[in-house]
Amino acid sequence: MLTLQFIPYSDIEGLSSEKRVKKILDVVKSEKVALLEGRLTREEETGLISTTMENINSNFKGIELLVLTADRKSVGMMKKIQNMVVELISGTRQGITIIGPATIIKDIKKDPDKIQLLTVERKRKKR
Repeated sequence: MLTLQFIPYSDIEGLSSEKRVKKILDVVKSEKVALLEGRLTREEETGLISTTMENINSNFKGIELLVLTADRKSVGMMKKIQNMVVELISGTRQGITIIGPATIIKDIKKDPDKIQLLTVERKRKKR
């Protein structure tokens, strides 16, 4: 069974970058797919990948990550300016970040109209 855990940005807003990464990895290590409101900074994404690499072992095989943001190519000039002001005030937090354990998520693909989350087929235990 695939479990998704939503993490509102308000849950990690006051945390340091290291604690944000730890909180996200704790969710992923418990074999859940984390749906993070917003996005991490580039430095936090780098820290997440680095920390993930340090934690790989026989039980934890790594992560799959995808950041979704709105397509701004077709947005008018006033909306672009409004978005720039919002980003200056709140940072580049717009979007959704999907992070899942590599033991469950084989691949995450983004099409213009959909997200494909390809999972690993797991053998069922006999009861």
